[in-house]
Amino acid sequence: MLRSLLLAFLAFGSLTAAEPKKLNVLFIAVDDLRPEINASGSQVIRTPNLDRIAARGTTFDRAYCQQAVCSPSRTSLMTGRRPDATRVWDLETHFRKALPEAVTVAQFFKEQGYHSQGMGKIYHGGFDDAPSWSVPWTTPKAPAYASPEALKLQASNVDAKGRSRGPAFEAADVPDDTYTDGKVARLAAATLTMLKQKGQPFFLAVGMAKPHLPFVAPKKYWDLYDPAKIYVPAYQKLPAGAPAFVGHNNSELGSYAGMPKRGAIDEATARQLRHGYYAAISYMDAQVGLLLDALDKEGLADSTVVILWGDHGWQLGEHGLWHKHTNFELAARAPLLISVPGQKAPGRKSLSLVEFIDIYPTLADVCGLPKPKDVEGVSLKPLLDDPTAHVRPVAISQYPRSDAGASLMGYSIRDDRWRLTLWRNRADNSIHATELYDEVNDPHETANVAKQPEHAEVIARLSKYLPPPIAAAPVGKTDNGPKTAAPTNAGTRDRGTMFTGRDTNQDGKLTKEEFMLRQRDPAQAAQNFVKFDKDKNGEISKEEFVKMGQ
Repeated sequence: MLRSLLLAFLAFGSLTAAEPKKLNVLFIAVDDLRPEINASGSQVIRTPNLDRIAARGTTFDRAYCQQAVCSPSRTSLMTGRRPDATRVWDLETHFRKALPEAVTVAQFFKEQGYHSQGMGKIYHGGFDDAPSWSVPWTTPKAPAYASPEALKLQASNVDAKGRSRGPAFEAADVPDDTYTDGKVARLAAATLTMLKQKGQPFFLAVGMAKPHLPFVAPKKYWDLYDPAKIYVPAYQKLPAGAPAFVGHNNSELGSYAGMPKRGAIDEATARQLRHGYYAAISYMDAQVGLLLDALDKEGLADSTVVILWGDHGWQLGEHGLWHKHTNFELAARAPLLISVPGQKAPGRKSLSLVEFIDIYPTLADVCGLPKPKDVEGVSLKPLLDDPTAHVRPVAISQYPRSDAGASLMGYSIRDDRWRLTLWRNRADNSIHATELYDEVNDPHETANVAKQPEHAEVIARLSKYLPPPIAAAPVGKTDNGPKTAAPTNAGTRDRGTMFTGRDTNQDGKLTKEEFMLRQRDPAQAAQNFVKFDKDKNGEISKEEFVKMGQ
């Protein structure tokens, strides 16, 4: 009898050894977070909870998004596909239009037996993806502002998309759970308790809205900083020799009450904005701390992969620019922290080049799951054990623009020293303009050196990594790409697509310059601009463009 029990115990032990418990995943997305965190070397910012993740894992200090704006970046990260595959280059297209059978990273984990759940901003607003989740995605409701004054300004200031925009920052003396991130973090912490009781491996995606504009955070986070010590950019104009179209007019910031509608920001306002950005980061960091505390409390920390990423970088006046929407280093580079239980080299930085499309295959790899199909990224698992290893020779980002009537796609190719940006004409695939920056000797990107003969070899070498031309849209579908396989009949042209094609900085409104792109009759077009601009604010909203052109 004793021998039989012993054999049964050994058999059970070998079975459990063969089938180890799956690791959980806590997947934290942060909106508009540039690498302004302690783990990336910032001497002023206070992010003790992000530092906790870094101490347990790896800080990827050269991580690059695929396109520096919310929806394209998040779509590529979630699908493991570049924007030219997802055909998401704007804030108005869902990836399932081009890739209806795509399996997102959250969906992949669900299909592997995980409970997949999302809350907060994971996909861009209004573009949730139901197949990704085991239960419906949710976000608690919260006011954008706390003070009566800010709420009054919000009600009276409506932007071109019909959205109410209050002030660009607020420092109200209120509890953390007044705002969305505080509510999301508390919901996520409670969900972790529920998931521990459930006993099923989980993929929990939690999205933080800050530090995205407006920079609202409880006053105690503003009080962490001395405004006099906050970073001021060393270089605040476009690089010498750079084409003018590579910048933008700061119109996202300009849509907020009290901000200049476009153009330069005065120094006093700029300091307040940077102060607010820092405060919003520390507020977000405190909410992440609640999640880490919940993992510790529930005994889940040793069985959970923690990943935190910012969807793209952010410019705080560098090159005279605010927000993202460019191919410059500060827009394309974003934080990436990954902590895996049992990794061999915790607490270290990796300077290896990585891309956000690498996140999907990495999570599958470290969790011992099959290699996902149809993803363009590579696993970063080797870097978790050896941060000095290399997994790719370059990192590639991209951003659309228009210039002189030409629709362009700028592909930015980054190696250890150089950033080469090639602006391809989407009509004939010719190279319209070239930028080259020496990121080692000119880290502020003050000069485009593409025309200097001594750098011809660098341009030739990096040009070999230029992605292929964008393929035509699938038959029967149209999008904002350069071509469509099934042109529409005369009189029924998709004016929404036309609007998106002219909206070069993707801010949801057309300046006169944007409106005049590719107009066959400039004189008539100029008259139409005045007619379409119903509120006479010098810009045309999408609604105005669509309605007035019918």
